[in-house]
Amino acid sequence: MEYGVCAGPDVARVAADAGYDYFEWAVEPLLCPRDDEAAFRAALAQAQAAPIPCRALNGFIPGDLKITGPAVNMPALEKYVTTACRRAEQAGVATIVLGSGGARQVPDGFDHTRATEQIIEFCRVLMPIALGCGVTVAVEPLNRADCNILTTVRETARLVKEVGSTAIRLLVDSYHWARDNDSAADIVRYGRLLGHIHVATFPSRVPPGAEEYDFNPFFGALKQGSYDGRISLEGGFPNAAEDLPKALAVMRDLAA
Repeated sequence: MEYGVCAGPDVARVAADAGYDYFEWAVEPLLCPRDDEAAFRAALAQAQAAPIPCRALNGFIPGDLKITGPAVNMPALEKYVTTACRRAEQAGVATIVLGSGGARQVPDGFDHTRATEQIIEFCRVLMPIALGCGVTVAVEPLNRADCNILTTVRETARLVKEVGSTAIRLLVDSYHWARDNDSAADIVRYGRLLGHIHVATFPSRVPPGAEEYDFNPFFGALKQGSYDGRISLEGGFPNAAEDLPKALAVMRDLAA
């Protein structure tokens, strides 16, 4: 296992002191897909100055660049993800998280079956680009309050299977999973599809150990599903210097 923190280079310094392996920033602050090369180079210098590497990014597709609905612009999406993946390769980023609830939110009255087909079409455009850059895209189920499509492990895993590429994998986030009382059995069932994990408590979305929450069902399902990849701590850090070391110890104990 490798453990990381979803944060920028400033918190990465605290995370490094606590023993984390990497940090997970966001796509736009690091890769600047809509900006010129100079903006990317400046952001890359910030990331490379951190004491641990940036191995993953979240916040892939901005909300105004739609993946579902009548306003999908596939050439614009392809241009955006091509720039992002090429720069991710240059930055040494291995995984990009496709949560992007605003981009994939199905508009009122739009057919959900067609919306699912649109996400699959997008993933199939994205797939060769990601493969060519050595990047894995991890599709994240979001809770139903945050998005109205791909809201369960099962639904998202079936989409990943339909796309059928090692470049498109499944992510499970313990907070979203717990909020909607999703299935531990489905984490086990689709464990071979997992490419990344996010962890935070429910209900407050803080690091393990910062509030009472039983992670045993979640980590037990990961273990039964034979997951041994990266796990990123995501959520608020009320006191990073205290919370991050405690959370790392809790996660290591749970994984063991």
